[in-house]
Amino acid sequence: MSAQLMNAIRVHHYGGPEVLKLERIPLPRPEAGEVLIRVHAAGVLPYDWKYRQGLFKDSRPASFPYIPGSSFSGTVEKVGPDVHEFCKGQEVFGRSQYGTYTEFTVAPAAGLMLKPSALSFDESVTIPGSAVTAWLTLFRDGELKKGEKVLIHGAAGGFGMIAAQLAKWKGAFVIGTCSAKNVDFLYSLGVDTVIDYTSESFDKNVQDVDLVVDTIGGETLDRSWSVVKMGGKLLSMVEQPSVEKVQRFGLKPVKPYSLPHLEEIETISKIISQMIVGKQVKVCIFKKFPLEKVQEAHKLSQRGHGRGRIILNV
Repeated sequence: MSAQLMNAIRVHHYGGPEVLKLERIPLPRPEAGEVLIRVHAAGVLPYDWKYRQGLFKDSRPASFPYIPGSSFSGTVEKVGPDVHEFCKGQEVFGRSQYGTYTEFTVAPAAGLMLKPSALSFDESVTIPGSAVTAWLTLFRDGELKKGEKVLIHGAAGGFGMIAAQLAKWKGAFVIGTCSAKNVDFLYSLGVDTVIDYTSESFDKNVQDVDLVVDTIGGETLDRSWSVVKMGGKLLSMVEQPSVEKVQRFGLKPVKPYSLPHLEEIETISKIISQMIVGKQVKVCIFKKFPLEKVQEAHKLSQRGHGRGRIILNV
């Protein structure tokens, strides 16, 4: 197996989409407790292009060359020593620290989930890449409860649309911001109030929010402080909110982010899988690209304003 080669996208230095190179490299070998996966779909997350640009080089420096991507869906190709719960040919999804923009990747067996037959590979790749994160953001870090009011910025994106639906499922009053073309889409998902940020200012129309979930950052984050009620929370997916402002506006401090336990991920993944199968949560794929078009996928992700998730079909 080690003598075989595979196609993979690799990055050798920080830069723009042009640093994403399609290369032929040896297949990885699963070690003890690991599984070799033939990748069918890989999620293209905003984090991927930000990491590629070096925006996290101070806190999480890259070890070059690296394969981008973390979420995948695919089939088991081979299991490593001491792995008995999976076998070749099973359809699975999960996350890998070794990169997923590739024909094959290795992942720990403990973090793998069997893909329900009713879900496609494209649908299932959104669970580890968006849905689990949305669940943890809302219910673990945000402590969102039934009857509370939540404002989600960028609510039509791959993360935002899942977060909006999970918040509605919980019984919260959901406010979402988006561009004009996505207003009707968000209403179709059950969002209670949709604000077109191109024509109105959310901070003039929203107040006393229990939780703000920001996926935009910058000016949008700066204008969000005033809409959160005393004792509420503000969470940002793109930058660390100011501790000084948390205190000044009387908000509830947010605990430092911590990685969830594998058992927690498994439980959440099962719940969300059932919700997608049962049509309680809708998954939307914005656009699909083949592996060799990864530069276009990153350019599209950087432009933003999309509806749903961008994926690579390998």
